[in-house]
Amino acid sequence: MSADFKQTLWKTADKLRAQMDAAEYKHIVLGLIFLKYISDTFVKQQEKVKSMVSDPSSEYFISEDPAEYEEELEERDYYTQDNVLWVPQKARWETLRSQAKQPDIGALIDGAMTAIENENATLRGKLDKRFGRAQLGQGILGELIDLISTIGFADKYDSSDLLGEVYEYFLGQFASAEGKKGGQFYTPSHVVKTLVAVLAPHEGRVYDPCCGSGGMFVQSEEFVKAHGGRVDDISIYGQESNPTTWRLAAMNLAIRGFAADLGKEPGDTFARDQFPDLKFDYIMANPPFNISDWGGEKYEGDTRWQFGRPPVGNANYAWLQHMLWKLRPGGQAGVVLANGSMSSNTGGEGQIREAMVRGDVVEVMIALPGQLFLNTQIPVCLWFLTNDKTANGRDRRGETLFIDARQLGTMETRVLKVFKDEDIAGIADTVQSWKTGDGYEDVAGFCKSASLEEIEKNGFVLTPGRYVGAAESERDGEDFNEALFRLLSRYTEIRERSVSLDQKITSSLTSLAND
Repeated sequence: MSADFKQTLWKTADKLRAQMDAAEYKHIVLGLIFLKYISDTFVKQQEKVKSMVSDPSSEYFISEDPAEYEEELEERDYYTQDNVLWVPQKARWETLRSQAKQPDIGALIDGAMTAIENENATLRGKLDKRFGRAQLGQGILGELIDLISTIGFADKYDSSDLLGEVYEYFLGQFASAEGKKGGQFYTPSHVVKTLVAVLAPHEGRVYDPCCGSGGMFVQSEEFVKAHGGRVDDISIYGQESNPTTWRLAAMNLAIRGFAADLGKEPGDTFARDQFPDLKFDYIMANPPFNISDWGGEKYEGDTRWQFGRPPVGNANYAWLQHMLWKLRPGGQAGVVLANGSMSSNTGGEGQIREAMVRGDVVEVMIALPGQLFLNTQIPVCLWFLTNDKTANGRDRRGETLFIDARQLGTMETRVLKVFKDEDIAGIADTVQSWKTGDGYEDVAGFCKSASLEEIEKNGFVLTPGRYVGAAESERDGEDFNEALFRLLSRYTEIRERSVSLDQKITSSLTSLAND
């Protein structure tokens, strides 16, 4: 599928937006793409069934006369046995397309969504039914249906791959159009791929406690298939508090044929854990950065806070500890957080971080470059956690790997940087060789395996730049903007440490004065 086609599709759809903003409109567009895809997939399977029942050499042969086998084409077992969603007649795309110019087309689409939910238990209560009340100009919905009719999911492209491209492209474009709110449902695929490549999920339970549109699961399944495994080798579980995003995740997974348990309803992970009795082999997440209204005051004595109570005003360390709590023995977690999480001392975060390092649960820290996200320019980092550093490789107790990947990536646009496959492979291979002890070496400016003593000397700040040092050629021909960014980052680190030392000195002097 060409980029031109996707861009044309986006531009045309965006023009149809009328008075509706992207936050609302994405559910209209993606809902219709979902309907088109499952209908195309159904029709493709129907053609397969037709071939089976009309071919005299087939064990399913009924007759060569369409009048005699037509009823058989509506036998749902032929569809469900191949994991094809059952689409009732009223919800099929051609039925809706034939009614596209009717004034009540919105209500008809809502009815189609309800019919699909009633026929497919995994989708019950998860599809958006907002078409009837959408504030679109007369005829706009019909134009949008005509536009999406140009996508042939069952034609010359592999349907799941084509749909994935369109879906991901639209999600990314909507994230860009929405600004910061877009991060609630979309994490760039190259960031997700980095998490997945490092964790390398092969079998077991995979969990995302703030799953957004389900990108972590999609990439996990793709990883398993790419490495010769079966999709059934992993079970996926997710939770999402935003009801519309929760439904979006259900659609995103259903259209790819992935089975997932997203809980009975959308819900706050801290307040209503949908899987209270389950522990997981792999956890990967991109929680909202530095969220202050997470209800922290309600969880003073929570059993999840093994390393200290998170500050009420910032959920970063609540997310990290929740994920550690949900890991089975030997499990692994990968988390995307803002860089401040590596060095902040606000609200006792420094003490929690120290306890986590002393508890030997921080395995790998990776600093990523800025401009990787559509909705924020701030640089982010990846935390990799485990509760057993003797599992998944050699005995790594007392060691933490630091990787400074800020120099990696390619500017795709003036404001957006992406990781290429070779960037992701370089990071994943470095982590893997460190875990196994097979050929790992520290590389100045890129990676360093640090001991507890070294981390303690750095005040338990986990910023990789403190440990990896500078590459020998780092100053030669360095871009001005990169140099400025590096110096600003270093200045911020020094300033934060200075504030921390001032607080300790003040506390000590106050203590002496009171004695």
